[in-house]
Amino acid sequence: MTIIPTPGQLAWQQDGFGLFLHFGINTFNNKEWSDGTLDPATFDPTDLDAGQWVDTAVAAGAKYVVLTAKHHDGFCLWPTGTTDYSVAASPWRGGWGDVVAELSRACRKAGIGLGLYLSPWDRNADCYDDPEAYDDFYLRQLTELCTDYGPLYELWFDGAGSEGRTYDWDAVMAVIDEHQPQAMVFNLGRPTIRWVGNEDGLASDPCRYVTDSTDISLYDDGPAALDTARYLPPECDVPIRANWFWQPDDLHTLKSRDQLLTIWYRSVGLGAGLLLNVPPDRRGRIDDADRARLLDLTDEMARRFATPIPCELTTTGTGVLARFADPVRIDHLELRENLAGGQHIAHHELVVDGRVIAEGRTVGIRRFHAFEPVTVREIQIRLTGGNQALAAVNGFHCGHSATPAPPAHGQAAPASAKPD
Repeated sequence: MTIIPTPGQLAWQQDGFGLFLHFGINTFNNKEWSDGTLDPATFDPTDLDAGQWVDTAVAAGAKYVVLTAKHHDGFCLWPTGTTDYSVAASPWRGGWGDVVAELSRACRKAGIGLGLYLSPWDRNADCYDDPEAYDDFYLRQLTELCTDYGPLYELWFDGAGSEGRTYDWDAVMAVIDEHQPQAMVFNLGRPTIRWVGNEDGLASDPCRYVTDSTDISLYDDGPAALDTARYLPPECDVPIRANWFWQPDDLHTLKSRDQLLTIWYRSVGLGAGLLLNVPPDRRGRIDDADRARLLDLTDEMARRFATPIPCELTTTGTGVLARFADPVRIDHLELRENLAGGQHIAHHELVVDGRVIAEGRTVGIRRFHAFEPVTVREIQIRLTGGNQALAAVNGFHCGHSATPAPPAHGQAAPASAKPD
């Protein structure tokens, strides 16, 4: 039986690009993973502007943002009723602040999606070592987030630190089903999207959407089996610098435009989603250098792909004939698979005048190929798979026929080593 996506999954895949916002008590203490003992009085942004975060996302073409409402340290960015370890115990806004609320309002105003990260692992909660008590504690936090801040686009469950720990995921999903049934669920519980399996932002070819297992974290012993095969498109997460939280001494690790372009081609361009971390600084604003680099990337993407040249498609015995209205000179081709009936294409070749100019395995929601410039009227697209339907084919003349090599494995996140 073919496993097909839900309309919500297809809409999420079509959006394709969001910004991760790692922000919290770590931001003010030069930490990536703190242990839950940092003084909440150290959380004190001087000029927090969630509207600037969202304006940055909109300018970059992102369709959603995901905020670390609670990271592994347990510090909550909303005034929760479950713990004193929150913004309510900080001097920010006189103890009356609510980062989640401010971001929610900004997202609604701009019309982009709000996602929230709620770490299952909590290094501050006294009840964490009592699974039953902590499950109740966690469900109350999740319920607050699911009921107080409007529609949620995505709920992000990080498996780091929870290797070997069992939570009451049935109860977690019951809360989501009741209050936020439209939200995408990342990787744990009853997921609708999955982690790509690395923190480099890189998918692979084939990029398959149906899987019977998921990777939990960088530190697990291998993929965790699902109870059944599911349609779970991958999301690639990667920080724009080496660290996830903003740090004052790592500007030298800010990725170049070419590095970010490679990440885009190896995530969105392979049919995955991209969640690029651009963290707010101690002012409570997106760092000026990070914002400029992000927009340098997305301006270049807009320049390359702003003017698609569509093709008329005709099914043939071996695939699809893509025909332009007139001869065109192109160096990129975008393929889009019709996924309403599931993912089927297993291999494809682009053939011009009997010569293969590019090939790959899966197509999925979108697949980009770069090649040496050619002047063409027709391209034969040979397809292997049970359903050979392409939804669309677009040509582009970008002025580039190749992309930089991907960074070495692990280069994107050297600071993510598990703490003692």
